[in-house]
Amino acid sequence: MEYETIKLVVYVPETHANQVREAMGKAGAGLVGDYKHCTFSVKGVGRYIPLDTANPYIGKPGQLEEVIEERIETVCYKKDLDNVIKAIKKVHPYEEIALDIYPLVLNSHETTYNK
Repeated sequence: MEYETIKLVVYVPETHANQVREAMGKAGAGLVGDYKHCTFSVKGVGRYIPLDTANPYIGKPGQLEEVIEERIETVCYKKDLDNVIKAIKKVHPYEEIALDIYPLVLNSHETTYNK
């Protein structure tokens, strides 16, 4: 299962989206067949209220904050996941990063991820 593929989703303020995408790609994420640094993004609004113990990059504790964010989706091999997450953490401005990780199931005829 060395080449087991997962989908990784991260939410980031749009001001840092390019830095996060670049870091993910350099760490090995986004390899699809003969292409690298492959991602898909959708913009939306992230909302949160920092607790009193938080040190938010944007906003103040106890106050509702709304931030234009990008949801960045990519794929990576499970063996590279730790390095990709470390790369994201180095450039992401939030102290708490929202990451979603999904296993991918490929049909036997789908081999693009295993080139």
